[in-house]
Amino acid sequence: MVKYGLDYTRCRWILPLLLGIGVIFGIIALAGRGWLESQTLPYVQQASLWENCRRFQQGGEWNCESLMGYAWGRAAAATYLVGFLLLVICFALAIIAFAIDTLRFNFIRGIGGLLFVAAVFSIMGLVIYPVKFSSEIEMTGINMFSWAYGFGWTTAIMEICLGFFFCCLPNYEDQILGNVKPTYFYSSP
Repeated sequence: MVKYGLDYTRCRWILPLLLGIGVIFGIIALAGRGWLESQTLPYVQQASLWENCRRFQQGGEWNCESLMGYAWGRAAAATYLVGFLLLVICFALAIIAFAIDTLRFNFIRGIGGLLFVAAVFSIMGLVIYPVKFSSEIEMTGINMFSWAYGFGWTTAIMEICLGFFFCCLPNYEDQILGNVKPTYFYSSP
C-alpha cells in the first residue's frame, strides 16, 4: 500500500473495508445468542448480551430472563453498544476521508484516536459480562463463552489494530503522496 500510495485504486479502500468487516462482526456479536452456551449435551443454557435462557429438561421449552434487570447487564450492554456506535461513526468518517481526492492526514489520525476510545468501551463491556454473569447467575451444566462472545472480542481487537494503522498512516504521508525521491544505490566510477 505504501509502495503505490493511497491513490492506487485497489489499496485506497483497504482500511475502510476492514472497518466495515469490524462493523459486521459487531452486529453479529450484538445479535448473536451464543455469548454463553452449554458445552455438552443436553444443552440447558444459552445466553446473549441481552438475555439468559435455560431449558430444564431435554426437548423442553426455553425459559428466558432479561439481563437488563441487572445493573451489570445494563452496564455491559451499554458499554459494548457505545463502543459499537463509535466504530460505526469511524466507519462513516473513514469512507468520507478516503473518498476525498486530497487526504487529510490529521483527520485520519483522529479516526484512529476514536477507534482506541471505541476499543476501550468494547473491552469494558466484554470484561463486565463474564465476570458478573458467572458470579451473579447460577449456571447449570458445563458452560463456555461461545461464538458471539468471540465475535465481540474480534471486533475489539480489530478496533485496536485499525486504530494503530489510522494513527501511523500520517507518518508516511510523503511516501503515500509520492513526494520522496527514489534512492539509487548505484554509483558511477
